[in-house]
Amino acid sequence: MKKTIRKIFRAFNYDLFGQTPTIEPSHVELPSSFLKIETPPKADLPSIEELYIMFDKINAFYFANKLPQAKIEYSSRMTNAGSYTPALKLIKISKKYHQIFPDDIEDTLKHEMIHIIHFYHNAEFKKEALRIGTSLKAKPHPALRRKPKYLYLCPGCKKEYPRQKRLRMASCGDCSDKGRFDNRFKLKLYKS
Repeated sequence: MKKTIRKIFRAFNYDLFGQTPTIEPSHVELPSSFLKIETPPKADLPSIEELYIMFDKINAFYFANKLPQAKIEYSSRMTNAGSYTPALKLIKISKKYHQIFPDDIEDTLKHEMIHIIHFYHNAEFKKEALRIGTSLKAKPHPALRRKPKYLYLCPGCKKEYPRQKRLRMASCGDCSDKGRFDNRFKLKLYKS
């Protein structure tokens, strides 16, 4: 490495009386590792224990310790930010989502904690989210989108309708009259 640095300095032709240095690139061969820019490693997600500590702090600060303790775990399958299952008293935090948005873990935890007292995203939920300063929706990202399982086509205009779930009675919104079901434009399964 010292030899490489000496070569670089020799390649510069400094004039002590004010002329700008010139570089003669033909004299210098830099190793590829010399110019390599290393990206910082991904920030590790908080441990489960750290999530429980975060839960307790949020519960004390925003809810006066009135929320019951919930089980917290990571999910490597989820593509949304998080979920709360009341029957299990379980908060799941998505690893995939938070590896893309690591700074959103506290926001997601606060959001799921509101679900302990307000299961649906109704007016009470939104009021509570505004009070504690948490978001209502997760951020979208192309890596988190699932490919559609089904593709339906309108027999009239040939418009495509990609869907995750099978459709039973659906017709094309553009071809149907006033958004009502129209059997003439019933969507046909094209691919599954």
